[in-house]
Amino acid sequence: MHQVSDSLYAVAHRILRDSGLAEDALQNALVLAWRRLPHLRDADRFEAWIHRILVHACYDESTRARSWTAVVRVLPIDGPSTPDGSDAVADRDELERAYRRLTLEQRAVFVLHHYLGLPLVEVAELLGIPAGTARSRLHYAIAGLRDALTAEPEPLVQGGRLA
Repeated sequence: MHQVSDSLYAVAHRILRDSGLAEDALQNALVLAWRRLPHLRDADRFEAWIHRILVHACYDESTRARSWTAVVRVLPIDGPSTPDGSDAVADRDELERAYRRLTLEQRAVFVLHHYLGLPLVEVAELLGIPAGTARSRLHYAIAGLRDALTAEPEPLVQGGRLA
């Protein structure tokens, strides 16, 4: 467990997009895995087994905490003339907003395939879904991210008027 807990936390955080929820999901998954450990038939499949438990713990944690709070940092308009990295922050923010628009199931497939590098057939097996469903979820996740990142930014509204 010690060898995989950091990687499990990273997966949970990427799926849930919240460190507190990821910690809770990881803790619940580890407790459940400990209880189910005597029922593990093939020790060589431990990582796939624990990832499956973790993803389901993420699903459970997400339904428990449906709301999320946005952390907003106000950046000054008249910033310094030298590059300050605010473009990177804006890009990361835009990607985060796009990622949050995906369903939890789409995020899970996306993270397992792109972050862990698992083939889609293995992702489908790990999640207990048909391979076509995993392909479909990945397709819609990528399309959703692409649409959100290429969409025109919404105009700012201040005091009921367009800014």
